[in-house]
Amino acid sequence: MPDDVLCRTPNSRMSKKTLVSWSSGKDSAWMLHTLRQQAKFDVTGLFCTVDQDFNRIPMHGVSAGLVEQQAASTRLPLYRIPLPHPASNNRYEKAMESFIGKVRRENVECFAFGDLFLEDVRTYREDTLRDTGIEPIFPLWGEPTAQLAAAMTGSGLRAKISCIDPARMARTFAGREFDEVFLADLPESVDPCGENGEFHSFVFDGPMFASKIDVSVQGITERDGFVFADLAMNGA
Repeated sequence: MPDDVLCRTPNSRMSKKTLVSWSSGKDSAWMLHTLRQQAKFDVTGLFCTVDQDFNRIPMHGVSAGLVEQQAASTRLPLYRIPLPHPASNNRYEKAMESFIGKVRRENVECFAFGDLFLEDVRTYREDTLRDTGIEPIFPLWGEPTAQLAAAMTGSGLRAKISCIDPARMARTFAGREFDEVFLADLPESVDPCGENGEFHSFVFDGPMFASKIDVSVQGITERDGFVFADLAMNGA
């Protein structure tokens, strides 16, 4: 059986060719899982921005090499969009403009985003893609985050907390597993999915993957006002 059978629905030729905005975290992973159950969208790849100075995913702090492992386990190609450090909004928009032009020539029709309820973020994405020929879609939009987090953990999705904002939650949450115990321990002020930027994650197993990614926490560091768990492949 060809590898791409895992990634396509029976009606893929009738579906909209779609790329998933991939952060390495639980929301983008769950969005991929959700889209694969809908015949309307044919997911043909993932895309992410990469800090070219540190070879890491911005905010999540995860190495690009680990994200390549995720992409391999989804059996989808990964489009990397390099950004300088620090990346101004203008440079980000120029990089995205170039990327959009490239994938439009490949007949991509939709970008899927894992945003949950931040109206300003959604509006920015919609404004950025207006008149480009790319339709922004938000498969998880408006879902109650407590229920969504419970659905993720109950499905077999497994993730490590890769970054936390110490102004919003204790440093000891960095590196923990995103599970029922983690959710129960969260302060009431913290959204269960971290949608306000309280925390970010790296998914290493779940129904969207063909195989588990064997990672562990190698250390905890603090930089730029955030606390990061340094994740690495076991045996690497």
